[in-house]
This record gives sequence, structure tokens and C-alpha cells, in this order.
Amino acid sequence: MSSATETPVAYKSPLHEMTQRTSTVLWNDSATLNELTYSIEHGAVGATCNPVIVLEALKREPHLWNDHIRKLAVEMPTATEDQIGWKLVEDISATRAKLLLPIFEKYKGKNGRLSIQTDPRFYRDPKALVEQALHFDTLGPNMIVKIPVTEAGISAIEETTYAGVTINATACFTLPQCIAVAEAVERGLSRREKQGKDISTMGPVCTIMVGRLDDWLKVVAEKKNITLDPGSLEWAGVAVFKKAYELFQERKYRIRLLSAAFRNHMHWSEFIGGDVVISPPYKWQVRFNSSDVPVIPRIDKPVDPEIVEVLLKKLEDFGRAFNDGGLAASEFDSFGPTMRTVRQFLEAGQELAVRVRDIMLPNPDALL
Repeated sequence: MSSATETPVAYKSPLHEMTQRTSTVLWNDSATLNELTYSIEHGAVGATCNPVIVLEALKREPHLWNDHIRKLAVEMPTATEDQIGWKLVEDISATRAKLLLPIFEKYKGKNGRLSIQTDPRFYRDPKALVEQALHFDTLGPNMIVKIPVTEAGISAIEETTYAGVTINATACFTLPQCIAVAEAVERGLSRREKQGKDISTMGPVCTIMVGRLDDWLKVVAEKKNITLDPGSLEWAGVAVFKKAYELFQERKYRIRLLSAAFRNHMHWSEFIGGDVVISPPYKWQVRFNSSDVPVIPRIDKPVDPEIVEVLLKKLEDFGRAFNDGGLAASEFDSFGPTMRTVRQFLEAGQELAVRVRDIMLPNPDALL
């Protein structure tokens, strides 16, 4: 029986409360020093880096990285802008991963990792994805490697897992993709176990980019003049995530789901209580921490069946995302959200190369 004089536990923020009171963990979708530090202070136990995030780091921390780019240009005299850009991705990732090492050791590999993304130009090449993942794994003991959930990515996920690399499946939006990822990870883990290889410190995750599914369905509704009740489309990604979580628990897959691509607080609040990862960017963390959304478990509360029924009835692509078997692996690459996301990743890589060029080979006109 609790004492009437017990002092209530003080939490720094709603996100901190979530990490302390539930099994839901927080990762930080950023690699800049101040943002990662803020997130760790509020309970974060993981982080992400990719070309988009590196671009942000260059804009916000030029004092840390511009001279480093010049140094790389000297050390790699024949390297292209792309090659130096990707070396920068590696260096920023390895540097920030060190901040998470104490957490990695505490959680014995399940958390405390930093995600580094494979080159999106390899999205159709499983061999190239595996080779790069194996290389990225050598950058630090606590790396987790992002591999896209394309048709080629599924086989790469199995082989990379078998090789002992912890993966983060990205560019994933649907239940069929999640199942394909989980089954590939299980095959990889089982192959390791049969050969007596250790899997105890591996901590794979499967990202569902919930907001990007919502974005796509809004585009479809707009293009096809489909009218739905206001707010219905905000639940699409949530519904897919909750269904995937229920299925993962039933099948006892040894991989966690991760929520990414935030568009509203439900992409956090509706998943509280699950053994899942919430990975919002810094700006969303600040927003959540200043909110009055109560930190209560909601992962097992189903989305209103009427909303799901309307989405299924009016949007074929929601059915493809929501139903087991809604997409074949051969259709992953051509699914709208996948195409949009891979294109954005590709564009970010090009923009990173331009940023590197401006430092390596500045416009002489601007120097006069």
C-alpha cells in the first residue's frame, strides 16, 4: 500500500516520462550535437544519420565540418564529391555513435545504436547493399545499418543479418513490407543460430514511416477527387503500425517496430506502451515535450473500425498497405510512398555532393 506522503516522481518531459514508465523507447532522428544531447537528456537511447541529416548538420555545425571536408579532400586527392560526401556521412555517424556507447553497453546491444543509411542508389542491388552494410558495421561497435525495404533490400536484410549486422529496415510503409522484413531477419538469425554464432547483442528494428503513408494517401485522394471525413487520413499510418505490432507480438518476431516520419502527435502517442521505438526529429520532440498529451498506454487501443472501413473502401492503396498480402515483394519498389521516399533520398545525396563541392571547389566569383 502506498504512503500518502510519497513524493511524486518528477519527469523532465512527456517523452522522458514515456521512457521511464513504459517499455516504449525514444531514439533521436538527428545527429547534430545539441539535438542529440537534448534527446539523450530526455531519455533517448538511439539516433539516426543519413544524407538528409548530414546536410542539416553541415548547415547547423559548419564550424565542425567544413574544415573536415577540406581535410578529406586533401587525404582523398582523387575522390569525387559523392565519395567525400559519403565519407562525411561515415565520419559524422561514427563520431555521434560514441555518445551512445554507454547506453549500448547498458542495454547489451538492443539500444544505444546509431543508424547509418546505405546509399539509396543501391536500392536495386542486394550485393552492393550487403557490402556497404558490412563496411558500415566496422565504423563502431554500436552501428545499426539502414537498408531499404525494396525487393532487393529484403534479400540484403537476410544476408546482412546472417553476417551479424544489426539492421534498421527503412523506406517501409506497409504491413506486407514489415512481414517480409521480419521473416528475412528471422531467416538470418536462424542461420546464425544453427552455426552456433552469437545473436545476443543484435537489436534489429523495422521502421514504419507512418506519416509518409498518410502523405501519399492524401495525394491519391486529391488527385482522384476522393472525399473523406476530416481527419480520417491521419489514422492510416497509425492503423498499419498497430496491426503490424499485434501481428509481430503474435508471431514472436525478434525485431521491434520503429515509428518515423511524424506528422501529428498520434505518431507518438498512439504507440505508447508497446515494445517499440519512437524516433521523432528534434522539432517534434520539443513539440511533444511542450504538449499536454497524457502519457498513457494506447498501443492496444484499436483504431476506430469505421475509420478503417472507410479507408479500405475508398483508397485501394490503403488496403495494399493494411492487408497481409496486399503487396507482393515485386511491387514494393513501385508502391507510391516507396518511390517518393527513394527519390527524396537520392536527391539528398545529390544535394550533399553539391554542398561538398561548394567547400572543395568554391565559386571563384564569390571570392572576389
